[in-house]
Amino acid sequence: MMPCPEHFTFPLIALDETDSTSNHLARLCKEQEVAEYTTVTAEFQSAGKGQRGNHWESAPGKNLLFSFLLRPIFLEARRQFVLSQIVALAVKEELDIYTDHIRIKWPNDIYWQDRKICGMLLENDLNGSKISHCIAGIGININQDAFHSDAPNPVSLRQITEQEHPLPPILTGILQRVHARYELLRAEPAGKYPAEIAARYAAALYRNTGYHPYRDADGEFLARLADVEPDGRFVLEDETGRIRKYLFKEVQYVL
Repeated sequence: MMPCPEHFTFPLIALDETDSTSNHLARLCKEQEVAEYTTVTAEFQSAGKGQRGNHWESAPGKNLLFSFLLRPIFLEARRQFVLSQIVALAVKEELDIYTDHIRIKWPNDIYWQDRKICGMLLENDLNGSKISHCIAGIGININQDAFHSDAPNPVSLRQITEQEHPLPPILTGILQRVHARYELLRAEPAGKYPAEIAARYAAALYRNTGYHPYRDADGEFLARLADVEPDGRFVLEDETGRIRKYLFKEVQYVL
């Protein structure tokens, strides 16, 4: 899968197969100077990485599997969640072109209705209090007809729309959207713009209205989404009015 050079203006490494595009990019960063926005794509990943150590299922050549590099040295480590917001919004808004009901499931999964169409994993390296580089690894189900793993709720764009979709334009659109927001963030890292990103992210969240079931270490409960704090902390208000705050992996949606 090779995007058209006249449309894809970022450094591109297109592989037939690798263990994971994020691993490949990380190895490259250790060996040489790698330009910001360098993007690695693969037709197949033998060890695609998902959240919580999960494997990402993908039929060869059917889906978008890619990672790209950012160097947000201007951004304090405590504010790294804004990178997750930018990338999740880029994917969500690109998929909005093709179908309705695309939402961001905190922190950065992409859902269509109650089914997962995209997963991502952002890995940040720190230099003191700053972020030296960020590798964003993304898998998007585009043209896969069926899923055979024990993942509970996958879906592809083909299953939703009942038609095939060329991969290069979607990849190009996502990177262009990341680039636009990221460069505005670079120009105003601690000013007004991060608040605008947070507001768009909040409006795009899955189950952002009403009460829904969740599970934490103490069991299941019903709650509504109250806020997502700048550090990514997920804030819920349960039926008794109690405010519960969670970091990633401390709470789960009950689907």
